[in-house]
Amino acid sequence: MSAILNFKSVLVVVILFICTATFLRQQRPSMFREKKPGVRGLLYKASVIGTRLSPYVSLSCLLMAGAVLFT
Repeated sequence: MSAILNFKSVLVVVILFICTATFLRQQRPSMFREKKPGVRGLLYKASVIGTRLSPYVSLSCLLMAGAVLFT
């Protein structure tokens, strides 16, 4: 089944995308600019979500890891 059709898989992909964007922003901050169209703009927005909501993102990562591991 495709990840787009399964809600649980979509959540995992979105959370991993936010975590990856936040990590990349910490490693290479010059790559992220606010007014970029396309994928780079989406990466910037995901990294902002990851930095501002980091406790909630990390909690959701732990919950999703437990759900994937135990189900």
